[in-house]
Amino acid sequence: MSRAAVLGAGNWGTTFAKVLVDSGTETVLWARRPELAEVISREHVNPDYLDGLPLPPSLRATADPAEALYDAELVVLAVPSQTLRDNLTRWVHLLPPGATLVSLMKGIELGTVKRMSEVISEVAGADLDRVAVVSGPNLAGEIAREQPTATVVACTDPDRAAQLQLACTAPYFRPYTNADVIGTELGGAVKNVIALACGMAAGMGFGNNTIASLITRGLAETSRLGVALGADPMTFAGLAGLGDLVATCASPLSRNRSFGERLGKGETLEQAQQATHGQVAEGVKSCRSVLDLANRHGVEVPITKVMDSVCNGTVGPEQAVTLLMSRSTKSE
Repeated sequence: MSRAAVLGAGNWGTTFAKVLVDSGTETVLWARRPELAEVISREHVNPDYLDGLPLPPSLRATADPAEALYDAELVVLAVPSQTLRDNLTRWVHLLPPGATLVSLMKGIELGTVKRMSEVISEVAGADLDRVAVVSGPNLAGEIAREQPTATVVACTDPDRAAQLQLACTAPYFRPYTNADVIGTELGGAVKNVIALACGMAAGMGFGNNTIASLITRGLAETSRLGVALGADPMTFAGLAGLGDLVATCASPLSRNRSFGERLGKGETLEQAQQATHGQVAEGVKSCRSVLDLANRHGVEVPITKVMDSVCNGTVGPEQAVTLLMSRSTKSE
């Protein structure tokens, strides 16, 4: 049986820790605040993020990263993507040698435009084949309620991928392995931007034709960018591409979709942030980093470009629609 440390006790980190325990993996969850760690260990709930849903009694939590990481074979990183570098820099001396480093994060680092696996490899001084990525239709609230879902475990080392797959195979959680880390990560990062656009369209009162068009064309620009970076185009037709995109763009549980809906209804970025208790959707920051990455590779990403303009306040939702609909016509 593997031993895992999950660093980050938010929605997805806590949920994935539950998945690991339910799969038979000994797991310790690190929480930033000692009082939250104590509640999780004592009462087996995470009241801050999962609405009091029961957690496995054997799941331990701690606010001490050294305790969480001790002897871990799987180190699962579940912090906000733009905080990864700083957090991992503080933890790097505690990482067990040879442990598989697992990213649950879906974003591109601002400034460097590095994918999360690249940041992990750089900061930890680890070969890229030691880094694995979990992505797919991963709405934490549904998985915490044990609603059936499938996901992708991506790693260029097939043995590590198989180890992680076994460690997180639960009755309600079915992981598939994939060697395409680049495509898996890009699908997870860009879909947050497209979900913002879909939410904004819904907030403006548009219907299913508009949403379907944004999802489809969003998938097209994700695939173009992925292929330019060396990803397998088929990845974007799978769970980490289309599957994650549809779930995030369609569900009210999606923070990005809900945030975009508030923008579409006329709220400012600050108002939308206040309404979500100060938690900015990942897609807001990913707009800029994804656009910068696309520009470096000469890839056209019109939805991302327009949403970046919305998020930096240079255009409003109505102008965004005009910009997208007035682009020159061409073949699909």
